[in-house]
Amino acid sequence: MKLSRVQICSFLIVLFHAVGLMGFLIPGLETLFVRLVPFHLLLMLFLLILTAADNSAELKIFALIIYCLGFLIELIGVNSGLIFGEYTYGHALGIKLWETPLMIGVNWLILVYSAGVFLQQFKLKSSVLFSVLGALILTLIDFLIEPVAVRFDYWSWSGGLIPVQNYLGWYLFSFLLFMLFRKMNFRKENKAAVLLLLVQTVFFLVLNIAAI
Repeated sequence: MKLSRVQICSFLIVLFHAVGLMGFLIPGLETLFVRLVPFHLLLMLFLLILTAADNSAELKIFALIIYCLGFLIELIGVNSGLIFGEYTYGHALGIKLWETPLMIGVNWLILVYSAGVFLQQFKLKSSVLFSVLGALILTLIDFLIEPVAVRFDYWSWSGGLIPVQNYLGWYLFSFLLFMLFRKMNFRKENKAAVLLLLVQTVFFLVLNIAAI
């Protein structure tokens, strides 16, 4: 039986997250797997590109805008403390420009695209409701990401406490990105993206439970 591109990419999404989860959980391996985080993000982005139902210029423009806005908001945030609170990036996300990892824009793109494609299945007529729910999903995922990120040197917070401001910032910024998602005219279908959203959520949920 010949597997489709979506099936192969979906298998790779599950496989790499399962291996990564073991790497983060097994003592002595976490340092190596933290170093692989930027490559993992790039691989996930590549798999989403391979499985996208649309290869139009509109989708490419959307991806570029989300990457740039995601990087820009983090650049302003980390250098001012005005958006998400006082935080600094560690080394887990790789090369930094003006104290901001280049990979953070990729992370925003993966999350917004995957959550947007997931919500698109419900055929919501209201763009505002769509964006409210999308922002809620991303904020809940950030709630799961934060303890793991601090633990593995993705970033750290001043005083060691994650401020409420961070979640408010995530929600408001995400809301605007989902409004853009709705306005852009490209096919919003990708089964692998929906799977990736689910797998990422489980990945961070398990790491949080394991740390208890």
